[in-house]
Amino acid sequence: MHNRLVTIAFILSFPSLFAQQSSTGPIGNGAVSNHAYRNPSLGFAYKFILGWVDRTDRMRDASPDPAKSQVLLAVFEHPPEIKAEGVNPAAVIAAESLSSLPGVNTSADYFEPLTAAATSQGFKVANEPYEVTVTGRVLVRSDFSKEMGKVTMYQSSLVMLSKGYAISFTFIGGSEDEVEQLVERLSFSATPRK
Repeated sequence: MHNRLVTIAFILSFPSLFAQQSSTGPIGNGAVSNHAYRNPSLGFAYKFILGWVDRTDRMRDASPDPAKSQVLLAVFEHPPEIKAEGVNPAAVIAAESLSSLPGVNTSADYFEPLTAAATSQGFKVANEPYEVTVTGRVLVRSDFSKEMGKVTMYQSSLVMLSKGYAISFTFIGGSEDEVEQLVERLSFSATPRK
């Protein structure tokens, strides 16, 4: 039997990539309204599926350390604490201060620690980092997969650098098509707020 907690375990297996801080600095927390997360400071929105469970607050800790990253959004198809078979699709958006990431000067550089963490959890790289354009914004993307008995978990992470942070958009699903459908819900405005 497979456990839906594998999804959250994967996300939480990146302590430095998905740790949370209480202070948001210049990027703001953004806000959820009408099943959409919007962050005007960073110039993007993510429209999640009606009925999905928002666990953003539960994934945050109260550390005031500005070098830690913050989870901006964490939504799941089903509550991650409920045990069930299969993959629990998810979308997690996080921001990590570049000051805590020595050697990360480009979005592609961020994939070195992310790939190391993913492969240590049994994920295999399906596609090395490559550039993609999402509603006019160029990001870097890498894809992973993990065999879990009779099912496969697919995960794609897209990354951009903005305002001194690495912003990661991570999508998890039970098929490549499902992950693509989740990625398509991300959009960027022409100009983020300064």
